[in-house]
Amino acid sequence: MNRRLLAYFLLDTSGSMRGEAIQALNNGFNGLVNMLRTDPQAMDSLHISVITFDREVQNIVPLTDLASFQPVEIFCPDSGPTHTGQALEVLTNLVGRELIKGTNERKGDWKPLLFIFTDGKPSDLQKYREFIPKVKALDFGVIVGCAAGPKAEVNFLQELTDNVVKLDTTDVNTLTTFFKWVSSSIEMSSKSKGIGETIDLPPPPSELNIII
Repeated sequence: MNRRLLAYFLLDTSGSMRGEAIQALNNGFNGLVNMLRTDPQAMDSLHISVITFDREVQNIVPLTDLASFQPVEIFCPDSGPTHTGQALEVLTNLVGRELIKGTNERKGDWKPLLFIFTDGKPSDLQKYREFIPKVKALDFGVIVGCAAGPKAEVNFLQELTDNVVKLDTTDVNTLTTFFKWVSSSIEMSSKSKGIGETIDLPPPPSELNIII
């Protein structure tokens, strides 16, 4: 069995994402999948799982290999809270079930990747902070947080990861640029995964503001 590279996407679909933002998210994410399909190493090992979070948290695309992945349409409600903490809880349970760990007899999956996209802040902050150490204990190869739009707050994402990107807007061009960079990050991961160490991210384009 091939060793798998699991990539988990946590996508904010709260009410504030309605309109152009959710359309841009759909375009950007499905464009990302198409870009990754041109990479033979990603096609060989990459599996993608998509979790959306608003007032409800749903694993809208259960873990699927890249070759079998179908275009997905992401929706959001008219209004409602941003249950980021509940999303981390669902993520923790999924990774615990899905990641194959190595044994003396076989090699396990590569270190998984996590990308979390939000245009606001957690509504369930206590649960969010409760699950941060549990997510960190899962030993992701990289965790990237994206704070998109004027109301997105980077400090909550910085509690989870040192790799935080700030986008000024949530329009199509900006999100397309972000997901192209994510694609480059995953392709770099699929090429360097044999090292088993934390992954170095590629330099971002000028539209992306990396928070240090």
